[in-house]
Amino acid sequence: MRYLRYSTFLFMLLSSLFSMAQTATIRGFVYEKETGEPVMFTNVYLKGTTYGASTDVNGFYTITKVPAGSYTLLVTSLGYDSLSEKITLKKGDVISRQLYLIKAAYMLESFNVTAAKEEARTETRTSVTKITPKQMKQIPTIGGQADLAQYLQVLPGVIFTGDQGGQLYIRGGSPIQNKVLLDGMVVYNPFHSIGLFSVFDTDLMRSADVYTGGFNADFGGRISSVMDITTRDGNKKRLGGKLEANTFGAKLLLEGPISKATDENANATTFVLSVKNSYLSNSSKVFYKYVDENGLPFDYTDIYGKISFVGENGSKVSLFGFNFNDAVTNYKSLSDFSWNSFGGGANFVVIPGKAPVLLEGSVAYSRYETTLKEATGNDKNSSIGGFNAGLQFTYFLGKNEFKYGFDLQGFVTDYNYQTSLGSSISDKDNTTELAGFVKYKMNFNRFILEPGLRIQAYASAGAISPEPRLSMKFLVSDRLRLKGAAGLYSQNLMSLSTDKQVVNLFYGFLSGPESAPANYNGEYASDVLQKAGHLVFGLEYDVMQGMTLNLEGYYKDFYQLTNLNRKKIFDTNYPNKPLEQTADFVYETGTAKGVDLSIKYEVGNLYLWGAYSLSWVNRDDGEVVYSPHYDRRHNINIVASLKMGPAEDWEVSARWNFGSGFPFTLNQGFFEKLPLEGNDPTSGNGSLAIFYDEINKGRLPTYHRLDLNLKKTFELNKYSSLELNAGVTNAYDRANVFYRERLTGERVDQLPIMWQFGASLTF
Repeated sequence: MRYLRYSTFLFMLLSSLFSMAQTATIRGFVYEKETGEPVMFTNVYLKGTTYGASTDVNGFYTITKVPAGSYTLLVTSLGYDSLSEKITLKKGDVISRQLYLIKAAYMLESFNVTAAKEEARTETRTSVTKITPKQMKQIPTIGGQADLAQYLQVLPGVIFTGDQGGQLYIRGGSPIQNKVLLDGMVVYNPFHSIGLFSVFDTDLMRSADVYTGGFNADFGGRISSVMDITTRDGNKKRLGGKLEANTFGAKLLLEGPISKATDENANATTFVLSVKNSYLSNSSKVFYKYVDENGLPFDYTDIYGKISFVGENGSKVSLFGFNFNDAVTNYKSLSDFSWNSFGGGANFVVIPGKAPVLLEGSVAYSRYETTLKEATGNDKNSSIGGFNAGLQFTYFLGKNEFKYGFDLQGFVTDYNYQTSLGSSISDKDNTTELAGFVKYKMNFNRFILEPGLRIQAYASAGAISPEPRLSMKFLVSDRLRLKGAAGLYSQNLMSLSTDKQVVNLFYGFLSGPESAPANYNGEYASDVLQKAGHLVFGLEYDVMQGMTLNLEGYYKDFYQLTNLNRKKIFDTNYPNKPLEQTADFVYETGTAKGVDLSIKYEVGNLYLWGAYSLSWVNRDDGEVVYSPHYDRRHNINIVASLKMGPAEDWEVSARWNFGSGFPFTLNQGFFEKLPLEGNDPTSGNGSLAIFYDEINKGRLPTYHRLDLNLKKTFELNKYSSLELNAGVTNAYDRANVFYRERLTGERVDQLPIMWQFGASLTF
């Protein structure tokens, strides 16, 4: 049976390649004529036929298996004038066409042909949200800065645990189980300590794909989710940029050609540089004294630069580098926290010869270092640094696609950590991972099937993980589509954090520890990997023109997890003590299940978005089944945006968020903790310690917040505009509890009502 499956697959592949030799292929890139920037997700098709394709994130399109003959190549995209070109094809032809769109002088009242609608019918797209800068700017912007962190918070299945020191949790997975890629490079911490901002510049982003589960074989090394973020190239025609300042921070973006592209020569070399920072620790003393008389202690600086070399046929090589840092000074008089991340690399897109194939690759190095200095003297530090490289080949076989590739990653983790019981954990490890994957998308008119297989090899752990993946979609009708995805996933990276702390700024990294116990709950564990299985089913329904409903149910089985041992009270050099009291780590299991519903309505100048998530997350350490601190049962987001005025130069937006309470561990009482070594307990003084209740049996109150924003744009000339914005966060000043000090009982709230205003100049 296995050989029959392999033979069938090989026969289909060879048949597709043979049929392509008898037909023709059209491929190329679609660019915006004014800037030379690729036009993503737009339709390119042969007029009067069913042959067509949508451009990808690079603006690349390919139309294969076209019979010989004469055609009209047509490009339609919202906001641009339609483009048509006469072409003649012969058997075996592979024709390249670089197409340049001109922005429309006026917007059509109705536009029925959209790439998004076409993509919904040709891609499985289960548990994935495609985000563009335009979408991020449609929600209220905190401080006037549209940001990925703010947009992610309105997506179904995504939970942020706080405005200050919050982390991102996706469908039951912890932050360490989310893989973040920036131009193919691994980013270990994409969010700043004030949970309103990410390290990414929205104006520099081209797109972001957020996979909340069930992702296929081209991604691996994480067991919950993936964020794949790409940045755009600089302007190929002219020098430009953006200068922005508001009550939270400032930004400067510069871009332009080093070697300019022309109508006769598409070759170009461009650059782009982004620098943004927060001066909130200083500005808050002026604007937000009522929040904290010492100011809000959050500062950061993000720098990203990129140089791109673009060839005549659209092939491209880019070099990039970054430095992101974050500092929290004297947080609630308890601690100083900081982290620094830096790195660089290269990626490329190659259109080789006459073959209908796209070759993509990347190589990069990144490093992340973090330190927490507490008033108690229990300092913590952690670092992770290393390289990652990848190579992918995509063959376009009519409406089918065959993709395979390889990934290589090596990193070093180094950490020093002290548990709440005073015991120390420290280690330094080298880790190497190698992976290969293959997937094949088969389009049977109304049924799309995309099987895949990924093999993850963890050299340092001595483990190999075969991971089958599958996604599918069935077009019930022109308006209703059913979809599903399933797969197995693994990773050899874990985090250092304690769930007894309600607020935890420190988030360390380490690879699968050798000191993990050999068994869990009486069962043998063959390796130290963390493992999960995903199952997702859902539907998409086009309710009416401009309105789409998306409903998904999911189940994640985290059948092997590694966590800090909460019961450790002795170091490992106490051989006569029970393993549960000396081991650094323990194995756990867990599940995450839920339903995500989203409704989007976008017609003309009005944009409405509603999302509701119902979820349950639990963990089992072999003795206790508990809810992790990010288990939020209900989460609702409602977003509205409206452009107004004859020139549509006014925009008002609003966002309301409701979330049920997070779990936390209650205090049962206090006692005096006496040091037993090197001290006389009859005469020495101890320290105040806490008796804890059962883990996470308590629940915080519900959370809700309203944000409002108003923008006014002034067109200065063809290339320049000035935007003024004003907004308010937590408009009705809801007192949302953040945490209570364990020893004093003092209540600390999330951010209160905060007005902000700013201006940005685009030139």
